Amino acid sequence: MKKFAPLLCTLLLSACGESDVDQVRSWMKQVEAETRPTVKPLPQPKTFTSFAYAANDALDPFNASKLLTEMAKNRPGGAQAPDQNRRKEFLESFPLDAMKMVGTMEKNRVVYGLVQIDRTVYQVKSGQYAGQNYGLITGVDDDAITVREIVQDAAGDWVERISKLELQESKESSK
Repeated sequence: MKKFAPLLCTLLLSACGESDVDQVRSWMKQVEAETRPTVKPLPQPKTFTSFAYAANDALDPFNASKLLTEMAKNRPGGAQAPDQNRRKEFLESFPLDAMKMVGTMEKNRVVYGLVQIDRTVYQVKSGQYAGQNYGLITGVDDDAITVREIVQDAAGDWVERISKLELQESKESSK
């Protein structure tokens, strides 16, 4: 009897497995026959009004004469070049990194920045020049002095650079 047990189990399992596959196949055929695909109809295309492109009257951004004019502004002697004939102010003999903003004050509704160089404090206001790179002071705020410098880049073109002298906290006030 022990010899026939594995054979009997194999026969029983093979009989069960085949009938399940047949049931699944018949169910799939039934569902496939009953299912109808639904496709939504496409929407009607929108009607667009035509547009007349009239670029012939506009300026060409790639016009050679326009490009040369713009490039000439940045060349030495152009619009960005500093005024070499202007009389230098005293603070233009010091580099900006030697200057330290130590405060502000107001006189006659004009805000002055207080700049320290070595041990001397100077008053500066908008419109004055400072620094060795033709720096024009464009703004004095409570926490910074804004300077627009004009420097030459590697190609020799004059370009603007914005620098700030920020308020420096004194060592005595932190004690």
